[in-house]
Amino acid sequence: MSMRFRHADAIWRDYPELTAGALCAIGVGPAADVGERVAAWTARAADRLADATEGAFPEVLAWRRAFARMGLRPTQYRCAAEALLRRLRKEGALPRIHPVVDLCNAISVAYAVPVAVLDADRIAGPLLEVRYAVGDEHYTAFGGGTEHPAPGEVTFADSAGRAHARRWTNRQSGHSAVGEHTSRILVVAEAMHEGGAQAVPELLKTLAEELAAHWPVDPVTAVLTPLTPEFTFGDRVRPTLG
Repeated sequence: MSMRFRHADAIWRDYPELTAGALCAIGVGPAADVGERVAAWTARAADRLADATEGAFPEVLAWRRAFARMGLRPTQYRCAAEALLRRLRKEGALPRIHPVVDLCNAISVAYAVPVAVLDADRIAGPLLEVRYAVGDEHYTAFGGGTEHPAPGEVTFADSAGRAHARRWTNRQSGHSAVGEHTSRILVVAEAMHEGGAQAVPELLKTLAEELAAHWPVDPVTAVLTPLTPEFTFGDRVRPTLG
């Protein structure tokens, strides 16, 4: 069954600086050695961190401004890319979780752009939408507890009312986390900075190439805009006008 991913019209209206992209790949698994490529992309981020902390990066500053507009304290709630960069700066390495996640995290810090990777088979179709929460959505924390996004909070909500993220790019859900049995993934990259229109397509191309080099997959990507806001993914994957 095909599924659709999109940002709600209200998100495009309120955040016109957003550049978003999506990727789907079918056929990934836990048996891949991505260590060399993870090290290479992480080193790119480390080189940049040697000259400035992540808080000075324009990519991070743009998300901090977006979080402030959402009513969040940017130093309390950080976008995923900033959190990973901060960890890399403090600890010198990123955690190893799963080859797919490790690769996405390394590319995320290299571009300083939040990258969410979800197990697509754990998403209730036909629609996954980045939208303002109503408040009755169910979010599964990595610790196993259930939370409800606050009304008006930006979340990734599926057709069953399950929230796959809290505070937009701050924290993903444990429910759709990539694991040992994951085969089909949906990856979403979102940028707010001035160079995002160039960075996101390049990031998607990079990730597609890296995935195809490590798994027997043929990733399909799309850059999303207010005029072409939907990405349809499934057995056959294609961007669609919406």
